[in-house]
Amino acid sequence: MNKVVPTDEEYIYEGRVAISQTDLNGKITFVNRKFSEISGYTVNELIDSNHDIIRHPDVSQELFDKMWASLKNAQVWNGMLKNLRKDGKFYWVDMEIAPIFNTNDQITGYISVSKPAARKNIIENEKLI
Repeated sequence: MNKVVPTDEEYIYEGRVAISQTDLNGKITFVNRKFSEISGYTVNELIDSNHDIIRHPDVSQELFDKMWASLKNAQVWNGMLKNLRKDGKFYWVDMEIAPIFNTNDQITGYISVSKPAARKNIIENEKLI
């Protein structure tokens, strides 16, 4: 029987999700410990940084434009992203980003939840970028 060996990113995740919150401009206001571990940055390095700190240069501006258009129109965005760690390595995530609303139904920020992407989906997405 063949044994499947988990990748480094699967070890890092250990079945838990990474969570981050930003203000309207993408400045990070909260990350959970898992987000910090996966990105390789400390929580202090991430807070008040722009979320682009983990943006991989392979990901097209068009994808980010579509994502921001959805979010600014109060819609949830789902997709896969290739992210860049502090040490220069990269990792793929399946993520969902949603607007955060105040009591007046105004968007005050965004929250994202991500988990490791399936290898099959990574292979398909690598062809697209």
